[in-house]
Amino acid sequence: MYPLIFKPILKEVIWGGTDIRPFKGLAPGDEPVGESWELSHVEGNYSVVASGPLEGQTLDDLMTAYGALLTGKKVMQRFGRTFPLLIKFIDARDNLSIQVHPDDRLARKRHHSFGKTEMWYVVKTAPGAALYSGFRHPADAAEYVRRVEEGSLMEALRRYEVQPGDVFFLPAGRVHAIGAGCFIAEIQQTSDITYRIYDYDRRDANGNSRELHTGLAKDAIDYTFHSDYRTVYTPRPDEAVRLAACDYFTVNLLDLSRPVTRDFAALDSFVAYICMEGGLTLCDEQRNELTVHRGQTVLLPASVQSVTLTPAPTAKLLETFVE
Repeated sequence: MYPLIFKPILKEVIWGGTDIRPFKGLAPGDEPVGESWELSHVEGNYSVVASGPLEGQTLDDLMTAYGALLTGKKVMQRFGRTFPLLIKFIDARDNLSIQVHPDDRLARKRHHSFGKTEMWYVVKTAPGAALYSGFRHPADAAEYVRRVEEGSLMEALRRYEVQPGDVFFLPAGRVHAIGAGCFIAEIQQTSDITYRIYDYDRRDANGNSRELHTGLAKDAIDYTFHSDYRTVYTPRPDEAVRLAACDYFTVNLLDLSRPVTRDFAALDSFVAYICMEGGLTLCDEQRNELTVHRGQTVLLPASVQSVTLTPAPTAKLLETFVE
């Protein structure tokens, strides 16, 4: 196998913006694009290989044909035939709904699915852009129900004005929302289960409000209070800086100005690179070479032992794998 790039799956939605197409170097389109699914094994949204001998095959085809050679033996033992991560870019022109995702236990019980733990890396922002993560003060299910009934839930949530480079880790159960003007890279478990709690009382062209799941959300919310829900890290040029580590993914930031070789011989996992700034040449130990530009995501199969990343002249990447 060789390093893989997949065709983006563009989601044209009413709340989407106009930044995803130019960010990824795609031709302009008439409809707003809210999301670009870069790497997906969600049923009905399988990523398709863009080039090379495997061009045209889906991620599902690859999972069937290659299994542990693609994901790693330990990953295959834990997650079976499901590729465990969904990677996407999100461009929010309007505020997205307040929502929460169930954990594995609840998602399995209710939906026969994985839960959804995720993280955000803020790529770019409009002036005043903000997002919501967690509660402003200690809260419980009773307060949640009361505030939903009163229409005052927003007052209880922690609002953060954000800048490029901000990071938020969102374990399943944390109430959150992306605000207008945020362009983010999102890494999450392979799950499309979302409980919408509040949608700003918006209605569609037919006067209908979106379905809410406030009752289902009550038991899915983790009411654990934290004084700060941001991820604090110190950037270090040309080194891997850890941003997140959990049972489902580990994410490093690489801000490169010189070539760097990454050794994965002992990892036993696939590795995904998301290029957020600049560009680079990527070359594995078998001399398979790719030119990667901003907005592209590369999947290194677990069979790849090492890779050299050569920025042109600089590149900023998220590096993701399962430990």
